[in-house]
Amino acid sequence: MSQASILYDLPGPRARRRNAILGVASTVGIIALLAYVGYKFADTGQFEARKWEQFQYASVQRELLGGLGATLKAAGIAAVLALLFGAVFASGRLSDKWILRAPATFVVELFRAIPLLILIFFGYYVPLQYGWSIDKLWALVIGLVLYNGSVLAEIFRAGINAVPYGQTEGAYAIGLRKNQVLRLILLPQAVRSMLPAIVSQLVVLLKDTALGFIITYPELLFVGKQIGGRLPFGLPYVPTYLIVAAIYIAICGSLSALAWWLQKRMGRTPRTAAKVLPAQDAGADSARMI
Repeated sequence: MSQASILYDLPGPRARRRNAILGVASTVGIIALLAYVGYKFADTGQFEARKWEQFQYASVQRELLGGLGATLKAAGIAAVLALLFGAVFASGRLSDKWILRAPATFVVELFRAIPLLILIFFGYYVPLQYGWSIDKLWALVIGLVLYNGSVLAEIFRAGINAVPYGQTEGAYAIGLRKNQVLRLILLPQAVRSMLPAIVSQLVVLLKDTALGFIITYPELLFVGKQIGGRLPFGLPYVPTYLIVAAIYIAICGSLSALAWWLQKRMGRTPRTAAKVLPAQDAGADSARMI
């Protein structure tokens, strides 16, 4: 019996037929919904040549590339810092000393509970109230790091705790210290299980950069809003957002494909066959050893 069949009963003939009917009905419903949306777009003139005309100009393409570059810049900086933030505070939460564990737990739970939009607002507008100026990029990055870093800290902690405790006890039994156990025993195994969740959170971080338009950071969505608001081209908001959405889908899909490839590569185990010596060779080797 497979592991999956232990958790639930395998569907019988009627259940399989019902599932097939529901699957076909759902597919037809989704296609009908997409067709209706396309019809409404066409009915309101969203596919008119005038609304798409500006995207053939090099200046508009440079604007989109500039917004994409700003998005990737903020996401790249925030991703690196969030991973460091998560690693540090996950170590604090795993510490045996309460003086390290308590503050780390407080920080992680605090920033996980605060909405990201509020963190971005605080990072940009609160310093302005006291006459301080902060770059929009860093206001966005700080908010992304605090929120996503706290989530990553929990992912790291859960991944390390998921490793069977018997391996930790065995490592201590042979004289390894705690940092050696973490580095040599726990992390190599935990990374394999954490990788999908880490990449998923980094995809969320990338999409969260779109909140930068609230503080007028020139990321991709903000640039798209400006392009879509041009009256000479008939206010092409829908065409612009379709292009922006396609760019986000391409980037996030690439990250997911990279995560799948890494997980598949890390899951490989070298398979080497043992070399079997002939009986006479084995006897000769034994004689030489004697």
